[in-house]
Amino acid sequence: MGHTLNLHHDTFQEPERSETITELLKQAGGCVVTDGGFATQLERHGADINDPLWSALCLITMPHLIRTVHKEYLQAGASVISTASYQATIQGFQSRGLSTKEAEDLLQTSVRIAQEERDSFWKEYQNKVRAGTAHAGLYQRALAAASVGSYGAYLADGSEYSGDYGPSMTVDKLKDFHRRRLMVLADAGPDLIALETIPCKLETQALVELLAEENLRVPAWISFNSKDGTNVVSGDSLSDCVALADKCTQVRAVGINCTPPRFILDLIQAVRKVTNKLIVVYPNSGEYYDPEIKQWVESTGVSDTDFVSYVHEWRNAGAQLIGGCCRTTPNTIEAISKALREHTHAHVTN
Repeated sequence: MGHTLNLHHDTFQEPERSETITELLKQAGGCVVTDGGFATQLERHGADINDPLWSALCLITMPHLIRTVHKEYLQAGASVISTASYQATIQGFQSRGLSTKEAEDLLQTSVRIAQEERDSFWKEYQNKVRAGTAHAGLYQRALAAASVGSYGAYLADGSEYSGDYGPSMTVDKLKDFHRRRLMVLADAGPDLIALETIPCKLETQALVELLAEENLRVPAWISFNSKDGTNVVSGDSLSDCVALADKCTQVRAVGINCTPPRFILDLIQAVRKVTNKLIVVYPNSGEYYDPEIKQWVESTGVSDTDFVSYVHEWRNAGAQLIGGCCRTTPNTIEAISKALREHTHAHVTN
């Protein structure tokens, strides 16, 4: 099969150089900023990603743009950056004529690019602090999260926003789909694995079972999307999905992504009733994705200022990792970072 990677996870050790998420939270005063929309920013730089691979296309065609976007989010204050692998799957790359090994190498490249940009930014910042040209404590050394999108993201038919995988879909089929990608990404040594935009209970069950079966030593978060502020997009109970994640020791954080900001507070409160794990939220801009035309419809989008006005109530409700998803930008993340710094400073000085 051309597999040359070392995938013996019983001997895998988390790199000592990587800060754990708990340590990062302590350094950041209890709340960490994640990054924002990746594809949105790639398009702003001229990338044409109207493709089933979406942002993952740039791993093949324009990896330099991926580096640019990581750097922009780090400069904006993100302490967790996600790899450009959300829609990157072995099956998707193979459909473009790549070999299994080439597909796996691209997955690992997504992690390496994020790690390299993180390390370069941190070194540059430390040098500035030593030279007296930057304030100490303005940034933390960021964590690199390997992004894993849902099965619906691979289908590229909008089903990640509906959770409708058809009557023949099973837990075992979903586990078979995700297994190798998860193992390959984990073997690249990210600080976290971000299981994102999970639309239904069936896929939640598949992922938590898979994390336990493969005994992956990389901590994970799992985040769901909602279009009604109560359930996940399939109509399954959010509480039921969170309860499944709560039982999985590999899952360190649970939360919500790619969901309108106006729903987030109620969803945080619903999550907190079911789990004591960390809560991560990174909403979209409030716009609606139309799978028929494959575009975001600008009907209910909120400005960066309006978006940030929610941040304090999300934090007070229990969110400990806050960022943005589709249609948010480094400007959004910079505003969130500034708001959280002011919040921490106010509490320290009072």
